Amino acid sequence: MLDRRPSHDDLIDHLVRSTALQRGEATRVVLDVLAYFDESTEDFVRRRHRELQSGGSVNAEIFERIAAELPHRAVAPPELSLRQLRRIVYG
Repeated sequence: MLDRRPSHDDLIDHLVRSTALQRGEATRVVLDVLAYFDESTEDFVRRRHRELQSGGSVNAEIFERIAAELPHRAVAPPELSLRQLRRIVYG
């Protein structure tokens, strides 16, 4: 069966040529970056909430910060209210 996943060999080759990364390391970096940007808005909100909460931030600060971060994602979601953000985290 053919592997239907997109090939990123050109990007991996570029990283190997332009950095000190070995091919396996460059492959891992590319896959990590792709996974990061493949994260859904809901998963991003939940993850950031956990991270900021574990860092000692309170919800008022957390939701303001997440709202400010969302427009800077690679594919920005529609603007979400603080209430919508809380609903993603708490249901």
